[in-house]
Amino acid sequence: MTFPILNTPRLTLRVHDIGDLGPYSEVLASDRARFIGGPYDDQGIWDDFCRETASWILRGFGGFTVLHQGEIVGFTCLHHERGDPERELGWVFRECGEGHGFAHEAAQAARAYAFDTLGWDTIVSYIDPENSRSIRLAERLGAVLDPAAQKPDGCPECLVYRHARPEARA
Repeated sequence: MTFPILNTPRLTLRVHDIGDLGPYSEVLASDRARFIGGPYDDQGIWDDFCRETASWILRGFGGFTVLHQGEIVGFTCLHHERGDPERELGWVFRECGEGHGFAHEAAQAARAYAFDTLGWDTIVSYIDPENSRSIRLAERLGAVLDPAAQKPDGCPECLVYRHARPEARA
């Protein structure tokens, strides 16, 4: 199986490899993960890392490690976890990756891959209502709040932001 590598003007997005586990653990074990069910313990981090990585084999999409000039600055993902009614675009970034527009650039690249290569018609972002930074990012990406959308299992309070295909946004 061949895995994609996405390049933007400043970033490279590639499928996770075992060397990414340290930075992945750093983010998921920290308070930065509070809006995505964390902070996680070691087993939870391993389970999440494996789930995102295995998703590439099982579903043909999954997690991306985001690099800037060779440094891991964050992670973005295309996934459809058990209990999620729809496929999702998500992101979580290291402190060194914040404030540079990397999350926006990476999310745009992953979303374009979902629409253009995978042929998806729609994608959502499930966002904790207290996560104002992710809400702003979703809105900057052009996603709109979809109050009628079904919520994922275990997150009845989540906001659902819907990303439309580019031609639908025009």
